[in-house]
This record gives sequence, structure tokens and C-alpha cells, in this order.
Amino acid sequence: MVERSKFEFKPFGQPGGGSVVVFVNDALETGEDAAKALGPDALATISRAAAAENFKGKLKKALVIAAPQGIEADRLVVVGTGPAADFSKLDWVELGGAVQAMLSGARASLYVALPGHDVTPEAAADLTLGMQLRAYKFDKYKTKKDADEKASKPLKVTLFVHDPSAARQVAKARDAVAAGVLTARELVNEPPNVLFPEEFADRAAALEKVGVDVEILDEKQLKKLGFRALLGVAQGSHREARVVVMRWNGAGAKDQPVAFIGKGVTFDTGGISIKPGAGMEDMKGDMAGAACVVGLMQALAQRKARVNAVGLIGLVENMPDGRAQRPGDIVTSLSGQTIEIINTDAEGRLVLADVLWYAQDRFKPAFMVDLATLTGAILVALGQEHAGLFSNDDTLADRLAAAGLETGEKVWRLPLAPAYDKMIDSKFADMKNTGGRFGGSITAAQFLQRYVKDTPWAHLDIAGTGMNAPQTDINKSWGSGWGVRLLDRLVRDHYEG
Repeated sequence: MVERSKFEFKPFGQPGGGSVVVFVNDALETGEDAAKALGPDALATISRAAAAENFKGKLKKALVIAAPQGIEADRLVVVGTGPAADFSKLDWVELGGAVQAMLSGARASLYVALPGHDVTPEAAADLTLGMQLRAYKFDKYKTKKDADEKASKPLKVTLFVHDPSAARQVAKARDAVAAGVLTARELVNEPPNVLFPEEFADRAAALEKVGVDVEILDEKQLKKLGFRALLGVAQGSHREARVVVMRWNGAGAKDQPVAFIGKGVTFDTGGISIKPGAGMEDMKGDMAGAACVVGLMQALAQRKARVNAVGLIGLVENMPDGRAQRPGDIVTSLSGQTIEIINTDAEGRLVLADVLWYAQDRFKPAFMVDLATLTGAILVALGQEHAGLFSNDDTLADRLAAAGLETGEKVWRLPLAPAYDKMIDSKFADMKNTGGRFGGSITAAQFLQRYVKDTPWAHLDIAGTGMNAPQTDINKSWGSGWGVRLLDRLVRDHYEG
């Protein structure tokens, strides 16, 4: 369980000690309500300290004043927001992360006001989201911690805002999203000897506590149903495969659900086509797509989203063993289509093929989005700034791109075309599981498209964003929880009743 800070919202008033945060623009002006509450002595103190430290109020820059005169606080933290003309562009989530990094102690008060600008309840709530995302760290297996780590505990944070009731209501939804992101991060960060398919399934089952219906399909059931492509990946491991079906019913019983599918390879050696040893430890994160789906379902349930959503994750471990599948094998997928195995390290698409087919066949969803740390080729193409987006539906693709811009979890659309499809045609089966070196992310997506009928569908290749993520103001974790905020925004903006 990740321990998190507590937030409360109040009308502007006097702080109660601890760290006090006030926002100023590049003219060192703060909001009228904050100025009145803090009093003239505090503002004079800020002015003198700013002159002494050459503080100019630049965005995310801080001036820390210890034991400030005229205010009941251990520290006064003055945070720059830049020119007033840029207020409308402020990313309050990122700003919240930056503020979190400036705080210490057990208590903090934030005066959420800007000069001549109406700071909305949504902006105040976004601050709390950013603070929670920045505060997360994964240190449960460390037996020795330095003094700073030991002193770092969750805060009790008071936010002074114009409309406490409205901000409190919005913050409940943001808190649910934060919980989902942190759950996803925790899953990605866990070591593979702890988080194997059966354990992952059990952790997903914990979502029943927040109202998600969870069904776990074991190997016996998967064999009976015909998940032969997925089971082919798992057969080299003594860890049994699982498929987890999670359902949140927040809309009418007859409303068509939306579906999210995640690749959950809890460790990927590459199988018989074994990977190089250097960096193989990172392959514990090859289940980041599945982690996102679990986190998303938690977020939707906790914020009581008015949508019917189904999340499905295929959980396997890809190991080299005497029973492992070989290059040259031919397997028959759940769809009935046959696959020639060229490279056993192209395994994630085999898992997704069966789960995608099962999802559309059983649930008849309005759309499907799958997430997978699928190809190294996407890193070559896009680095770690964007996830690769492939889709058979322009509307869904456009909505995902817009949600990415709003949340900062950006996507970049790449093509699907018959010419690429030919690259995975096989001489011996319906298709090969890899099209070779060129266009690797595209041919992987073409493979998945063969398991989608007429359902609007999008594939997100998150190999560059889901694990070993860049460090930002809102993420200092190896596992980023990427995709939870993106897909929650997609649902919130377009699919809630």
C-alpha cells in the first residue's frame, strides 16, 4: 500500500505553521486573497529576500525564506509562475510536482491564487494530483535509508482557494486518478520473482474492493477456450499463464462498454530467441501495458466514472526451457488463424492477438485500445517523448492525440497499410509473428490488426514511455504509470454518459 499525503481545502485564512507556499508572477505579485491573508509583513519579507537572492519569479523557480517575520510558518516558499500573460498556459499538474519537491516537514499550506487571474477549482485539484505523482517512490526493498529518505513522510496539506467546496469535489476525481497511476507504477517496479502471472492476477483481483468485477481465467480455462497463441508464449515457464477480465459498470446496463487490453509479460527473456544479457533486468517492465489497464480500471471505479468499461490483461512469463516454443513452430490462435513463429522474442503480439479477439467477441465494445511495451523499434522512431499510435479509426486516433496533449502523455500516429501487411505473410501459415528489421513497430501493429474485426481500435506501443521513463516534475520512478491519465481523459472527455 502506497502511503499518500492528505489534502484539505479552506477559504483564505491564516496558515498553521509548517511550510507555507505562495505563488508570484515575474513582478513578484501574488493574488489579492493570498496577499490579504498573509499580511503586509510577509509581502515585505518576500520583496527584501527576492532582492537579496535576485529572485525574478520565473516559472517553477523557488525562493525559500526560513522562519519568515510576520507569519506563522517554519518556511515561506515563494514559487514563481512567470509572466501574467502565461497564466492560462500553466500546467498545474506539473507545477504541483515542482511544489512537492520544495516541501519538507509534516505540514504545508498552499495559497492557490494569482494576481488578476481566477484560479479554477480544476487547477487547484490538479496541483494535488501533481504533488501525489511527484511524491511517489519505490523503496520497499531497501533496508538501509539515508536521513532524507527516513524524514520523507506524507504531508498534511491545506490549500487555500476561492471555492473550497468545488475544489474538494474535483480533487476526489484527481485523487482516484493518482491512485490508479501509483498502482500502475508499483506493479511495473516490482521485481519479477515477486510479480509473476499468478501474483499479478491476485493483485488485480484487489480491485473488487473499489467495485470492479474481476474474473481470473487460469490455464485450464484458457486451454479450453483456445488461447493457444498466448499459451505458446507461457509454455517455457513453470509459472502458469493468466487472463484477467475486469469490469466497471458505471452506466446503464444496456450501454455498450469500452475496452482496454494490456500486454502483461511479467518477465521476458526472449525465450529460445534469447535476448542479450546486458539490460535484461529491465524486462521486468514488459508488463507495463497490463499495469496501466489495472491502474485505469481502479481510477474509473474510484471516481465513479459514468461508463461501462472492461479491462483485459494477458499475463505470461517468456522463458527458455525444454518445453518452450521454437522458431519454426506454427500455432493456431483463438481466432482460428495460424501463426508461424519466426522469433520467440516477438511474443507480446501473440498474447495480445488472443486477448483482443476474446475482448471483441465476448463484449462487443464500442472501441478497443491496447497498450504494450511491444517493440524496440518504437524507441528508435520516437524516443521516449511519444508513444506510438496505430489505429483503424480516425476519430478514436484524434481523440487519443487530443487527450495526450491535455495530459502530457503524448502519442504520435504511425501508418497502417497493405504494403506493410505483406511483410508478415508466411509461406507455411496465415502469417509470421515478425516482419523483420524494417518498420518493426508497424508490422507488429499490422499483426495485431488481423485480430480486430470492424471494432474501432487503437494500439499504443509504449516501449519508450512505460518503463525506464524520463525523470520529470511529476515522475521520479522507473515505472511511470504511463497511460492511466491519458485513457482516463479519453473516457472523461468523450465516453461518459
